[in-house]
Amino acid sequence: MAFTATMLAWGVVEFGDAMPPAERSHAADAVRWATDYLLKTISHPGVIFMQASEHHCHTHIAQIAPVAVVAGDHVGDPWKDHGCWERPEDMDTARTVYNISAARPGSEVAGETAAALAAPSMVFRDADPGYADRLLAGARKAFKFADTYRGAYSDDPELRAGGCPFYCDFDGYQDELLWGAAWLRRASQDNAYLYYIQNNGKTLGAEDSTNEFGWDNKHAGLNVLVSKEFIEGEELSLQSYKEFADGFICTLIPESSSPHITYTPGGMIYKPGGSNMQHVTSISLLLLTYAKYLSKSSHTVNCGNVSVGPATLQLLAKKQVDYLLGDNPMKMSYMVGYGDRYPQRIHHRGSSLPSIKNHPQRIACNEGTPYYSSSSSNPNPLIGAVVGGPGEDDVYEDDRADFRKSEPTTYINAPLVGVLAYFVGNPDPAHVRH
Repeated sequence: MAFTATMLAWGVVEFGDAMPPAERSHAADAVRWATDYLLKTISHPGVIFMQASEHHCHTHIAQIAPVAVVAGDHVGDPWKDHGCWERPEDMDTARTVYNISAARPGSEVAGETAAALAAPSMVFRDADPGYADRLLAGARKAFKFADTYRGAYSDDPELRAGGCPFYCDFDGYQDELLWGAAWLRRASQDNAYLYYIQNNGKTLGAEDSTNEFGWDNKHAGLNVLVSKEFIEGEELSLQSYKEFADGFICTLIPESSSPHITYTPGGMIYKPGGSNMQHVTSISLLLLTYAKYLSKSSHTVNCGNVSVGPATLQLLAKKQVDYLLGDNPMKMSYMVGYGDRYPQRIHHRGSSLPSIKNHPQRIACNEGTPYYSSSSSNPNPLIGAVVGGPGEDDVYEDDRADFRKSEPTTYINAPLVGVLAYFVGNPDPAHVRH
């Protein structure tokens, strides 16, 4: 949920002005739902509570904001939770609680929590400055914890058992330290975080893994975020971050001589591993955000044999969003409820099982299996949820059991909110307003 909160807030920060007032209010409500929880995770001295199993917050968040977020934070035993197909109201599996501490560090958890409190503080800065101050103070606390007690939660056997294989830390905690510091710098303008970014970029690997951005690897997002101050001419010492951001952008430019991110034949950004729409939405947000920063300067992106500007990045993002919403070989929208054809059998317990109203009797752990295996459409459409999407061949089977394609997640939906807000304000990116 922490990464979800950061992404949702980033979209509001950059493109909230393009949202109709009621929709911005919905987005802020969804952010607050997450940050209220995250504040509780840091409320006990010496520990930060962390997440384990993954599916039981879906329905509540989706009801808050129709296009906001769908799933993703949790307390419990991930193996037992995944072994049951039951409604949240019927759950009786263990609600195991995990935490990190000085003895059992988890800098990636604490660093992302810092980002997930700092970025939202900007969302509430004008409307609720008292709450914004609480968030910023919490972010400082979480970041200090992350940096003081360095280590990865996946290195602790008990924490690893609670997070893996579903949410293992594969890329280390170093990027989350820089990511947390970058958001604290953006939200507070405190020079201490600027110095941290300047002095630790190389040792913490700011230049690493520039071809990916997601809940486990923040490098590309970090470089785009930090490059803002260099592009605006305020901090020339941050030039390397702009160069790293350019390197990532060049992997998206087909005409570039750089090694490329893979596109499907239909034009969708594709990376192996499942839940592919997370890459489509998060990278689209980076493209539009970087285009916004570049448009306020004379800077471009030099990809060796080709130089690209903001309009190219905006058009790239638009192609990805158009694909997601139905301009694809399947002629299917991958957002539930949008368009004439969209997924009917998403991998989601609350959506696929009968509601309490229609079936007041309890449905126990294994009693939900017939609903899971059914070929019928889900009885409770989760409007606004975006599924993992098609594979590298652009094919989507609409199979509930194929969770890599049919499961919605918060970290797919959250970046899309800012992206859609941008296109509300700029429906024709070839003639963009700034």
